[in-house]
Amino acid sequence: MTFSDWLRVDRLPHIYCAGCGNGTVINCTLSAVDQMGWKKEETVFVSGIGCSSRAPGYIVTDSLHTTHGRALAFATGIKLANPSLNVVVFTGDGDLAAIGGNHFIHACRRNIDITVVCMNNMIYGMTGGQGSPTTPRMALSTTTPYGSVEPAFDLCELAIAAGANYVSRWTSYHVKELTRAILAGLRTPGLSFIEALVQCPTNYGRRNRYRQAIDQIEYFKEHGMLVEKARRLREEGKEIPPDTIILGELARRNRPAMGVKA
Repeated sequence: MTFSDWLRVDRLPHIYCAGCGNGTVINCTLSAVDQMGWKKEETVFVSGIGCSSRAPGYIVTDSLHTTHGRALAFATGIKLANPSLNVVVFTGDGDLAAIGGNHFIHACRRNIDITVVCMNNMIYGMTGGQGSPTTPRMALSTTTPYGSVEPAFDLCELAIAAGANYVSRWTSYHVKELTRAILAGLRTPGLSFIEALVQCPTNYGRRNRYRQAIDQIEYFKEHGMLVEKARRLREEGKEIPPDTIILGELARRNRPAMGVKA
């Protein structure tokens, strides 16, 4: 099979805006799932609410499009009721870190054997472009018209601190790296968290001087720094620019996990 065999073509065309980065993340995820050799009838995709959370509707497996912020709670129930299932969660920054923030923390703490792919577009894209917990400082949104004054959440640091076994961050520019990271997450027992920064030309880009979708992708490319280089610079006492996006495998460990196949 190929990743396209996992697509539910009768639901196409999709609802995503032109230039949206979510489709790239879906393709990377399905490529990784396909490389795992999983069976469709043994795989479940779960999501909450938001642009990212429409993704399971385009996949041929069983799926749950749940309430806002509750995808991880539903995924936990599925996995603990039937550990033989492969469970993947699609979520966004608002769904995961705001409304679903406590579920995120406790799913990592429990180290449930699921893979969470977060499409972080740094804004509430579907509901009108409100600021989210990951909106960068001074970035514009409909609720921060003069620039956000709040510090942004580092979702990967949160997942590491809460106990996830595998944590990685890439962007919609880093297609091959993102696919490999999701594959590594699928292979790791326990909770795997992969953050994928994506462009949102409709509700984030146009308010923040990314006139074209490619402009934000170029930003990801130019501001990304591998975690190994960041560690080396810190050891040398050198400063890392505050707008740097630290990329790569940020955590891999073997804490006891719940819901692992026997």
